[in-house]
Amino acid sequence: MGRKGGSLFINPKKFAAGSKPCMKEMLSFLNCLSLNQMHDDKCVHQKELLSACMDAQSGKRKKPFGSINYHLQRLSRGRR
Repeated sequence: MGRKGGSLFINPKKFAAGSKPCMKEMLSFLNCLSLNQMHDDKCVHQKELLSACMDAQSGKRKKPFGSINYHLQRLSRGRR
């Protein structure tokens, strides 16, 4: 199921094979920062790419809440 670290519950299925949408852009920005001693004025291009990727991800909506499985489970609970 899950692992506990102290009082924190970690669900390994959630982090197993999920997509990491802006990972390349973030890594290139962090590499640029490390090469330039944390001066972000030299990493403008990477910063713009990361911002554009993050803005594109915020526009995507998750699946609507009312799926067929949710409603079937809800109805079966009411019958008990």
